[in-house]
Amino acid sequence: MDILNHRLVDCEAVHLTCSKNTRPLVSPDTIVLHYTAGTNALSTAYYLTRPDVAASAHLVIDRNGDIIQLVPFNVEAWHAGKSFHLGRVNLNHYSIGIELDNLGKLRREGDKFIAECGKEVPASEVFVDEQEDQPTYWHRYPETQLRTVVLVCALLSEHYPIRYLLRHSDITPRKIDPGPAFPQEILEM
Repeated sequence: MDILNHRLVDCEAVHLTCSKNTRPLVSPDTIVLHYTAGTNALSTAYYLTRPDVAASAHLVIDRNGDIIQLVPFNVEAWHAGKSFHLGRVNLNHYSIGIELDNLGKLRREGDKFIAECGKEVPASEVFVDEQEDQPTYWHRYPETQLRTVVLVCALLSEHYPIRYLLRHSDITPRKIDPGPAFPQEILEM
């Protein structure tokens, strides 16, 4: 895998066109990780490329590690929203956004775990967070997907002056993604 003309090459990445994004992104120094909370990576990617949707991302990484690129790395994507980090605001101006195919926070209904979109998650894919008084349930990230995230972040760091690897929840109190199921040690790489 490599980057050529601000796009992933030498891999089997699918490239979509997100023509609504046109503002240049010069020397991004931050990567922001998100979860999709959608039913699958491809439907999320197509949704984010729609001209009537005020959101986008540079990449969507499927649960099996497949990559979909929506926006070149030298073009600003709309993933961070109202955001701030170390005195800077509007992190879309400084960052590459990566969406991870993950259903996010789940609700428990008896023996079932249900995502916000209504999809049932098998118990083997549930991460239980017991940091609070009551346990919360989250969609687990598969190892294949996490390996791809690490590889992509390392590659981006080779090509751009990346200094920060952040969660969406690190840059705005409005968001909780990628959630406690995302391994902290990846953020410390």
